[in-house]
Amino acid sequence: MDLLLEPLGSPIIVRALLASAMVGIVCAVVGTYVVLRGIAFIGDAIAHAGFPGGVVAYIVGFPLYIGAAIAAVATALSIGFVTRKAGIRQDTAIGVLFAGTFAFGVFLFSGIQGYVADLFSFLFGNVLAIGPEDLVALLLLGGGVVITIAILWKELLYATFDPLGAAASGIKVERLEYLFLTLVALTIVVSLQAVGIILVVAMLVTPAATAQLLAVRFTRLMLLAAVIGVVSAVIGLYASYWLDVASGATIVMVQTLMFAVALVVGPRGLLGRRSQRAAGAETVPEGVA
Repeated sequence: MDLLLEPLGSPIIVRALLASAMVGIVCAVVGTYVVLRGIAFIGDAIAHAGFPGGVVAYIVGFPLYIGAAIAAVATALSIGFVTRKAGIRQDTAIGVLFAGTFAFGVFLFSGIQGYVADLFSFLFGNVLAIGPEDLVALLLLGGGVVITIAILWKELLYATFDPLGAAASGIKVERLEYLFLTLVALTIVVSLQAVGIILVVAMLVTPAATAQLLAVRFTRLMLLAAVIGVVSAVIGLYASYWLDVASGATIVMVQTLMFAVALVVGPRGLLGRRSQRAAGAETVPEGVA
């Protein structure tokens, strides 16, 4: 029992647990659409695009996450604009803007003298450093993202699977696409302090990818992804506390382990598909092959 209760005696751990759980929910909800659209790379691109915003904010004395949010949202909208207006494939636009913005951040970072702890935690995450004000801001921002998804989930789902049909039915698909990219950017900003730029794409993609191996219906998939996101965040944080290792990396490793288990034993995993094929072979009538 002490294994579970001892960490809860620290306000730092309690805030970290609440923040990690919120990040797990937000990333899973938005990540479900990201995985279904097959645009996992966009999470990595927007996360790295937030780096120059954080560096500029550090240089001028503003909160890092405000700068990161501005840079991430601007890059996300730029990806949508370039893809639609220039006729360039989305993965090409992502590659160009991702490389350019991150290179700009490294250029600015290289001009800062000495060890910069704040920016290093920005890269690798430090959920234990979340203060009361940070937690409130995270809950408000994350809650806003989840509420927006809840209001527009049918339109987003329709546009995900059939954008032409959605447009024909009167849905403003282009505006919806820009809004979705903005939500992805805000989700990434919410996650940065927990896992950092380098690992944020795993938080966005892995729970949804794991749920995809376990569920078919969209609502079940999203709910299961959220559960996986929260459970992995809590387990990872507890493990990092007792092992005295990096919390963000531990959370992602737990998520990866859960994905590996689902990949092997899940109903849509390797063993599940083998069982389905075997069952199908047994039901073939004699003389039919």
